[in-house]
Amino acid sequence: MLWGTCGAASQTSNQYRCLKKRRKSNGKLLRSIKSHSVAVICLNWEEDGQLTRDDSSNISTYEDRTMRFFPSAPRVPRAPGVASGDTGFMDDNEDSFRELSNTSHQRFNILCSGDKDGSICFSIFGIFPIGKINIRTSSICTPLLDKGATCQLLNASIYKVALSKDLCHLIVMCFGELVEDRVEQEHKVSTDGSLVGLHCLVLDTSIFRKRKNELHQVAQQASNIEDLIEVVRASLSVMCKQWCDAMHTFHEKFDSLSSLIVDHGLDSCPQEEFLSLLGGARTSPPIHQFLVNTLGEVGLKRVGKAIDNAGKELHLIVREHLQPAAEIIGFRIGELRGLSRWRARYQGIGLDEKLIDNATEKAGMLLVQVERFLRVLAIVVYQFQNFFIWLSKCIKLLMSEPIDQLPPFNSELVIVFLKFLFDQDPVRQLLEVSEVDRSIEVDSDTMQRVEELVQFGGFSDTEYLRKTLAKEFEQLEYSFKEAFLVPFTTISRKIHCKDLIPLFPVSSSPKSASASMNIPTSISYYKESQNRLVDYTCFRIPDKSFSDMPNCIGIARGFMHDLSSSEPGHTSMEAVLLIVPDGYNCVDVSLYKESQIVLLLNETTATSDSPGSARMMILQATDLPFVSLTRSSYPTHWNLYKLKESAVDLHMENEKVRIIPHSVIAPLAVSASRGVACVFAARKRALVYILEEDEDEVSDVE
Repeated sequence: MLWGTCGAASQTSNQYRCLKKRRKSNGKLLRSIKSHSVAVICLNWEEDGQLTRDDSSNISTYEDRTMRFFPSAPRVPRAPGVASGDTGFMDDNEDSFRELSNTSHQRFNILCSGDKDGSICFSIFGIFPIGKINIRTSSICTPLLDKGATCQLLNASIYKVALSKDLCHLIVMCFGELVEDRVEQEHKVSTDGSLVGLHCLVLDTSIFRKRKNELHQVAQQASNIEDLIEVVRASLSVMCKQWCDAMHTFHEKFDSLSSLIVDHGLDSCPQEEFLSLLGGARTSPPIHQFLVNTLGEVGLKRVGKAIDNAGKELHLIVREHLQPAAEIIGFRIGELRGLSRWRARYQGIGLDEKLIDNATEKAGMLLVQVERFLRVLAIVVYQFQNFFIWLSKCIKLLMSEPIDQLPPFNSELVIVFLKFLFDQDPVRQLLEVSEVDRSIEVDSDTMQRVEELVQFGGFSDTEYLRKTLAKEFEQLEYSFKEAFLVPFTTISRKIHCKDLIPLFPVSSSPKSASASMNIPTSISYYKESQNRLVDYTCFRIPDKSFSDMPNCIGIARGFMHDLSSSEPGHTSMEAVLLIVPDGYNCVDVSLYKESQIVLLLNETTATSDSPGSARMMILQATDLPFVSLTRSSYPTHWNLYKLKESAVDLHMENEKVRIIPHSVIAPLAVSASRGVACVFAARKRALVYILEEDEDEVSDVE
């Protein structure tokens, strides 16, 4: 869970779930997305902190016009028999789904997620994928390299990511083997194996700042459309199940007639037996036994009630969920269609007019299919009702009971039912997803009128009436994904690696390093002189990395603006090495507000019998003696090793230190907005400290 926002990661699952933090602290599952094919290692969610202004310096906002013309977006229908709280996406007492759907009032924000195979995914609002880059396949061309030379990280695994507050840079810490790759060579030449370790990269993500307005507008519409698509999908699923259950009840009773016909040695089918009965012929023994004994008046009422209730439920779902969702989808895609025609602004982010036009047409076809489904449903339910009225009359006649109170029936419709509906199910055919494309029969006159409508702006695909409702929805979803694959690909290509610096080596292989090593790290951005945004990267150097630099913490700053000077050999990156006091071991580090650093230290003398205590040390980063880090034109060197002579010893008496009467474990959680830090004691206790107070104010949570 991220501080002040939402997010969760699982290292045992191939998907991550977006959770939204609520006032009552009860996380609610809003969306489950699968952007990664392997375990997600880290998340970072950054919200744009700058208000958008137009050319006249006025605050510019994009108005979502949907609420002008439509009521609130429909919710996912609940399956019958499911209790509140078991519905996944919805809950009667919590309007979580609607909160997620209403992205119109959200500020532009991006979720970055990294996995163990080196992939970093970017999602607007945490739900709309807008870019992806893989560090393993990226060529790293740092400004210090000779022309024609690049570097590459083999077997890279993401360890931590942090997007800058202006969204222009992403600092990535990852394990991997750094190799140099010259363009003129046909193969990569790996350097010394000591270059297997933790490396720091900076990615250019300025496209998020340059095209923030366009991406924000597109993501607002697209994310809402995705929510509505979930409503349509769930509606079709619930409707199909309800109708299939009702038809199962029907066939459970009426299929027994076929067995009775065979048992009596007759060469006929149920439809023929019913038609003979309708025509006034002598009642055959199997039909008599079926109506009086097998089915009976009670059984007929139960079947009739099941189908009648299913028809009402389906009609309700269409009117309250499916149809409103389809209408709003059509409107929102229409809004995107208008944006796609502004090529000067939106072609640069991959909003393709032709693909959006195709999705717009598919949305219109879905609306037509919904209207047709309502008519088919009404006709089928009425046919069943007419058939059951006739059967009820037959049963009463066979049992010599009065039939005066029964409503009249239409014998012609009974014939139509027996010929076309008794052993066929057009409602299920329209709702059910099938691997085999089912074609609906359409008369030639209707097809001719549809083709003529093309001349008046009708749908270019004149075969849409031959498709089922489920198939039309499937094609709408595909067209939508196809249309937004282009922005995803376009933005991905514009994200590239600007620079890399090796931090320290690790003894294990890159593939297993991220899983086996728990290295305390923290990345943050602070505004310093002249409102300049400066990045700070803090990390503990493992004792095995440099044998003569034990118990060290490295802090680097200015990496994202490195090499900004035109002077040869000069860089703006600075670093400092801190030596942890003897008798203590660094458990975790965290960058805090106003360029402060919080260190969590455990006593090394602690044992199982005597767990010992811990210390929380707070440093002011701007007071540390940073040294300009000289960068080599050959990047395969551990630059931090050069700073060992200028390493600074930390002394407890010179710093702000809190005593924690327990041995602690990672992670250290620090909230800059609330001014608190949470540490976890080894004895299953959570300790919350107020960092702004001088006293040791702490609250324990068991």
